Amino acid sequence: MNKDTNSIHQKRSSELVLDDTDRKLLTALTADSSQSYSDLGAKVHLSAPAVHERVKKMKAAGVIRKSTISVDGTKIGRPFLAFIHVNYTGARARENFAGLHADADVEEVHSVAGDSCLLVKARCQDAHGLDELLVRMRGFGDVTNTRSHVVLTTLLERGPQAALD
Repeated sequence: MNKDTNSIHQKRSSELVLDDTDRKLLTALTADSSQSYSDLGAKVHLSAPAVHERVKKMKAAGVIRKSTISVDGTKIGRPFLAFIHVNYTGARARENFAGLHADADVEEVHSVAGDSCLLVKARCQDAHGLDELLVRMRGFGDVTNTRSHVVLTTLLERGPQAALD
């Protein structure tokens, strides 16, 4: 790294330094993002306006990207969870896979290092739904193979909040 690049990295990382209170707020928000600023303030010993300011700063800095809900796939008719490893040649297939955001069966698509090119998290109605998704994916062209891993039981599922404690 040269000193010009190093200073860029330092500026980015110093834009917003998270303290223990910020981390506690993030932990509380990831558990339930619908909590009021007043309720959050009681947990971290701050006023509601002070919590609002901190949350606003974390949103502006991109620490908080969005507020959302967690939906139980089994209760909405999509109990069949699978992870699909995809291999392809050429850039065309990767570009096509980026278009999977519109497919209701697809929850996540990651470009990965290792034995696969992509890792796709899919939630379907059943095995037939997974088979149909695989047919759609193989139609993107340049897909050399797919390997599917069907989830039998989820023992732990969480986002990055584990690193906040």
